[in-house]
Amino acid sequence: MSSVLVHYHEVALKRGNRPYFVRLLRQNLATSVSDLGLLGIKHLSARLLVLLEEAARPEEIYRRLQGVFGVANFSLVEKCPLDLEVLKAKIINALDGRPFSSFRVQTKRSDKTFPLTSPEISREVGGCIKARSGARVDLKNADLTVSIEILPDGAFFSFEKIAGPGGLPVGASGRVVSLISGGIDSPVAAYRMMQRGCRLTFVHFHSVPYLDKTSQAKTRDLVKQLTRHQFASRLYLAPFGEIQRQIVAAVQRPLRVVLYRRMMMRIAESIARKEKASALVTGESLAQVASQTLANLAVIEEAASMPILRPLVGMDKLEIIDQARRIGTLEISIIPDQDCCQLFVPRHPATKAKISDVQQAESHLDIPALTQLGVDNVEVEEFKFPPPARACPA
Repeated sequence: MSSVLVHYHEVALKRGNRPYFVRLLRQNLATSVSDLGLLGIKHLSARLLVLLEEAARPEEIYRRLQGVFGVANFSLVEKCPLDLEVLKAKIINALDGRPFSSFRVQTKRSDKTFPLTSPEISREVGGCIKARSGARVDLKNADLTVSIEILPDGAFFSFEKIAGPGGLPVGASGRVVSLISGGIDSPVAAYRMMQRGCRLTFVHFHSVPYLDKTSQAKTRDLVKQLTRHQFASRLYLAPFGEIQRQIVAAVQRPLRVVLYRRMMMRIAESIARKEKASALVTGESLAQVASQTLANLAVIEEAASMPILRPLVGMDKLEIIDQARRIGTLEISIIPDQDCCQLFVPRHPATKAKISDVQQAESHLDIPALTQLGVDNVEVEEFKFPPPARACPA
């Protein structure tokens, strides 16, 4: 089998905008398997058929397509003419040597001109399989499920259906800038926004040379992992240590963390406008730490004029850790590091900051100059997936 039949669900509900979403999904599917012998992608009835070379590796195909947002499920399929006898013969041939003691047949007949109904097709094919294999029929807990789809373009069958990540194709919901720390929360927030169709640019704040470079290395690995879902990412590495030092010199201890966060929002917003992004994304979860109380979140948000999206705001830590594990970022995030949140942090930070007190504290700082200092000294790195093929040495 060298073709993959991809089903989409939420995309199909878009009605008038459906062609736009399908086109994005098709582009993303093509990019995801571009180095696996892609021959083309055909649009069938509420499905996409990905055509691959015979030598394509099924395990890698599965891994790639499970990362493409907008995919509800997919199957490695074989196509045959709209002829029941040919269909039965091809299924029996494909099952040769495959062990199973029980089976079931599920049929979807999208082409209503086909003379048999879905139950009739399943019954005919099932009777043939039972006669050849001796296996019993089990409609609930079968060892093998034979899935058949009757479409105007032909009949397709498969033996395994794999769940996709769902959501919307990346790019469908616009561009946002995601603050990424190297910890557990922010990569999960980024993933959830990509799942809703956003294309992300990343900003990481670090405190080199006051702290080491481990947080930068972790962030690169996290962005590399997340790029598997959007195929191209840009990472801004923003030095923040000097800004923190100036805040420490001018502001009393309790308000420092809130002021750090407000400065991050200003710098990230400046980068977002350069990137033509429409919002900022953070990994904040309500009341998880001192800076994330409702009062502090409101004060921090006041520093930015564009929307701040917090996809984790109602999740607890165990839920976030569980999703980090499932998306493959947890092992990277738990590597010990020195990030800027550990630098110059007071023992008892304010948990109910007032905007008047914060604005009074900021009056001792040159906010525009500090913002420009952060923007002017960023380093920019690009990430691609699949990675470009390396040239062979001469």
